[in-house]
Amino acid sequence: MSSRTVPITERADNPPVVAPGHDYRSVTQVISDVVLEFPLKRDWLIGFGIVAFFLSVLLVALLYLVLRGVGIWGINIPVAWGFAIVNFVWWIGIGHAGTLISAILLLMKQDWRTSINRFAEAMTLFAVICAGLFPLAHTGRPWLSYWLFPYPSTMNMWPQPRSPLIWDVFAVSTYFTVSLLFWYVGLVPDLATLRDRARKRWQQIVFGIFALGWTGSARHWLRYEMAYLLLAGLATPLVVSVHTVVSFDFAVSQVPGWHTTIFPPYFVAGAIHSGFAMVMSLAVPARAYYGLRDFITMRHLQNMAKLMIATSWIVAYGYIMEIFMAWYSGGQAEWFMVVNRMTGPYAPLYWLLWLTNIFSAQLFWFKGIRTNTIALFVLSIIINVGMWLERVVIVITSLHRDFLPSSWAMFYPTFWDWATYLGTIGLFLTLMFLFMRVLPAISMTEMKALVPPPAPLPTRQETVGHEMSVQT
Repeated sequence: MSSRTVPITERADNPPVVAPGHDYRSVTQVISDVVLEFPLKRDWLIGFGIVAFFLSVLLVALLYLVLRGVGIWGINIPVAWGFAIVNFVWWIGIGHAGTLISAILLLMKQDWRTSINRFAEAMTLFAVICAGLFPLAHTGRPWLSYWLFPYPSTMNMWPQPRSPLIWDVFAVSTYFTVSLLFWYVGLVPDLATLRDRARKRWQQIVFGIFALGWTGSARHWLRYEMAYLLLAGLATPLVVSVHTVVSFDFAVSQVPGWHTTIFPPYFVAGAIHSGFAMVMSLAVPARAYYGLRDFITMRHLQNMAKLMIATSWIVAYGYIMEIFMAWYSGGQAEWFMVVNRMTGPYAPLYWLLWLTNIFSAQLFWFKGIRTNTIALFVLSIIINVGMWLERVVIVITSLHRDFLPSSWAMFYPTFWDWATYLGTIGLFLTLMFLFMRVLPAISMTEMKALVPPPAPLPTRQETVGHEMSVQT
């Protein structure tokens, strides 16, 4: 028996990507039926109603912000950057795992990415959309956002090219564009499958339009694979560059706690850490509700848990190096910042982020935790909370007590701060609900490539020989 067809129970240490017993037809049927045949159940409608409510909270918060200005938030001087920049960095970090899973693991020929890459890519797009709302709203005049782009202006209002905020605009917009193309190109063969299997006329028309006339010919497959590989190559450096540019918002300043060279790799590792935690948070309930346990197997969940162990240690190294360099530099303001984080008014948040972000991830060392879906889901939520607390500590504790004691102040988030933040979570989950309902959350094309091919039909000589042996 081939190693790819041995039952999972016999290969618990290295289970297959696809559960045994599936062929090309069953893979297509199970995944496509989630879109074409899955009924609208009451629990799905209740869940969608809850996340849509938080989306409406976001719309109300943004409308009130436009009417009253950013003064409705808790920002002040010196904490001019409050929840807006905290949540911006957090959402950008969540979007990193999608590109990592899709592009880098594809180039490294890691077949276990296949079951989770599709909704990880969608998660990237939705997270970047949520992140982009905060800088626009923080300007106070989002209708003038076009001032950020170098267009011929009669008012001579040119953007400052030496500002990392301008770098953010181009880095994030490039990241979103490449991720969108990569996601859509991977969808084309599956859209054609849905077009051919759909029974309703409007579904055939809609899926047919977005399938771009795909017929599955050799020429189409050749161009598809070439485009997919090129986009993966373009997306790979974005994993490092985008969050590196985001870290420059802090690293190029002179603020104690920000002016450090550890930020670029430290931000990238933290982004991958939070991104995989969010993928885990989405994969566990999705595989249970839609019956996708044969495709999102324990191998996928265990591999993501192991990667979070690695990234948690990289993040912990960044925390330790921050403390060491503040002491080693001999800068009084830098060392005061570290002591203030540990013992100041925001000290509970600092120690809580160590607990939720670093120590909780060490539970993944135990196989009993890695193979328990409830434990994986709870720990992934805890890690996401910890990564959000990390951004709060970086931004707030570095600003509220700077060089001048006369300008020290506390930051207290208002109701509208929380409403905007929770509203973006509602926007993200609303888009995920709709995506998993109207598009295949798992790539049928790539999954079928991992299914063992059907056994060849016996030749005439083998058939005659078998009949003679039976008669004998």
